[in-house]
Amino acid sequence: MKTATRLIVLNVTKIGETKAVVHALTSDFGRRSFIAGVSRRGAMTLFLPLNILDAEVTENPRSDLWRLGAVTVTDPLSGIRGNLYKNTMTLFMSEVLYRTVRDGVYEEGLFDWCVKSIKALDAIESDFSNFHLRFLLELAAALGFRPEAADLAPFAGKYYAQVKDLVSLDFASSMLLPLSGESRNAIAELLLQYLSRHTESAINVQSLKVLRELYA
Repeated sequence: MKTATRLIVLNVTKIGETKAVVHALTSDFGRRSFIAGVSRRGAMTLFLPLNILDAEVTENPRSDLWRLGAVTVTDPLSGIRGNLYKNTMTLFMSEVLYRTVRDGVYEEGLFDWCVKSIKALDAIESDFSNFHLRFLLELAAALGFRPEAADLAPFAGKYYAQVKDLVSLDFASSMLLPLSGESRNAIAELLLQYLSRHTESAINVQSLKVLRELYA
């Protein structure tokens, strides 16, 4: 059976020259993995981290790996793709989602929230160094945790004052919160620890190292 769906790319594993396994968050099926053909020149650019796609899914009753076809980009995300810092954030955000949301799990409202977050990053023109911190807080809320400053206190240590400010501010104000590279990186780590505790999963995000270098 074929079904039209929307999806957000989380991770891709190339298989030979003509195929790839695409791990994605979908609007209809939650987190799922798909097999896709990538023999055309430039086909892999369809599957950049956090690309929002329209696709046709063919279910396979004998496998959890469904087939992906008729793939098109819903939004070019030109504000992200032309910016090294934003591209690095998409690596981080997609890896967090990949390691947090389990395969086969459907979280009500998560897909729409992710689309909103991606488009917000695409649209913002300046002062987005704290965006990944806000993303982690809002992801916790989207997964049903919605932490207050007191909930984060056991993880925050000497950064509690900054965490308290980050939690209490609205989106626009949180982007302007003055943070050093050291404190920003430490807060990202503690928010990942919080998410790990509440999702009961080890969220070891390799791309955080790249963010550390960019926002040192």
